Amino acid sequence: MLTIEQGLRDAIIEHARRDHPDEACGVIAGAYGSDRPTRHVPMLNAAMSPTFYEFDSADLLALYRDMDARDEEPVVIYHSHTATEAYPSRTDVNLASEPNAHYVLVSTRDGAHESGPVDFRSFRIVDGQVTEEEVRVVERYDTDESTQKAK
Repeated sequence: MLTIEQGLRDAIIEHARRDHPDEACGVIAGAYGSDRPTRHVPMLNAAMSPTFYEFDSADLLALYRDMDARDEEPVVIYHSHTATEAYPSRTDVNLASEPNAHYVLVSTRDGAHESGPVDFRSFRIVDGQVTEEEVRVVERYDTDESTQKAK
């Protein structure tokens, strides 16, 4: 299960809406081994495409160096789909290289890029196997998470 703060969820959705009609992409880093996303790092889609995303290799190298210096890892790797459901494509599965990461997809299709609810889903992708997981949104991590409702 992915537990994520409301503000981080909102930041992902805002990024997806802002970059529409191109796919948005980014990372939420967290302390190594914590499985807790804390630092939002929106990235530039180097492909600048409505059907494909690609992290710029220099930006990605800089991000990993920065995460290493902070003792962080990518807890969430996200991107948007602009015309299809929020489910990993074959290409997404082939590119998934972080077995501990939560892969979040947001769909901005059918007007969701302007307003209203979006399809926000999280998956684990390990060795080509896709498993959807529950997403629990909390106001803050320091609140009693057992009293928070899944959204």
